[in-house]
Amino acid sequence: MAKFVSLKEAIAENVFDGDVIAMEGFTHLIPHAAAHEVIRQNKKDLTLIRMTPDLIYDQLIGMGCAKKIIFSWGGNPGVGSLRRLRDAYEKSWPHKLEIEEHSHAAMANAYEAGAAGLPCAIFRGYLGAQLEEVNPNIKRVECPFTGEKLAAIPSIQPDVAIIHAQKANKNGDVLIEGIVGVQKEAILAAKRAIVTVEEIVDDFDDVHINACVLPSWTVKSIAVVQGGAHPSYAMGYYDRDNAFYKNWDPIASDRDAFLAWMKDNVLEVGPEIFAQRVADKKKEK
Repeated sequence: MAKFVSLKEAIAENVFDGDVIAMEGFTHLIPHAAAHEVIRQNKKDLTLIRMTPDLIYDQLIGMGCAKKIIFSWGGNPGVGSLRRLRDAYEKSWPHKLEIEEHSHAAMANAYEAGAAGLPCAIFRGYLGAQLEEVNPNIKRVECPFTGEKLAAIPSIQPDVAIIHAQKANKNGDVLIEGIVGVQKEAILAAKRAIVTVEEIVDDFDDVHINACVLPSWTVKSIAVVQGGAHPSYAMGYYDRDNAFYKNWDPIASDRDAFLAWMKDNVLEVGPEIFAQRVADKKKEK
């Protein structure tokens, strides 16, 4: 059953060196505040899984938290490369980084297989693609009924899944509205799950019938972090901070500038800074 704790406690109690971690959110509800707490607690040797690693994983990689990433696309959306990811993979700074690349379809199927407790995902895919030449975890199997050749990859069953959501109720159920991505599957596939939320409410009586509700038994820890998805957006709470994504590129392009930014904006502040950043952006409008 879900337990309400501080973000610091949630990470300390659930994330350990060497863990396999999925932090999901597809352009929406990306758990930036939680990732910053992982960095502050200096977690190491992590295998990071994410369908679209963007700034959140650029920061974790640049601070030396990751030994490997499993992903399907990596970049700064609408801007360009992830500078810290490239520096780690190409020049081993701050240390060597392993990569395992898949397609979006493969990752989605792997999460769903993990949520179902299956050892692998089997699907139509990778025909004509070259990823099989560099990724030994892409295999071919034959359907016993039709003889069709299908792609197979290991299911995703992380030690920890971390997401951000709009609300939790007092029973520990979690509400996600808007673009869901694979948050639900990540939570169901993981051994332990952490959710940061914008607020705690009495009930979900006023939500849309198509909203996603994660029952309390699927979640280990819930922490209230207002603005915890910034610079991504939380539908109904704040917009995407497009300027932040543009400004990140020159910061991340230089090692010293990156380390200075992380010191000032992550290491020496707490999760309460996220609410202030969202409030400041709203004042600019």
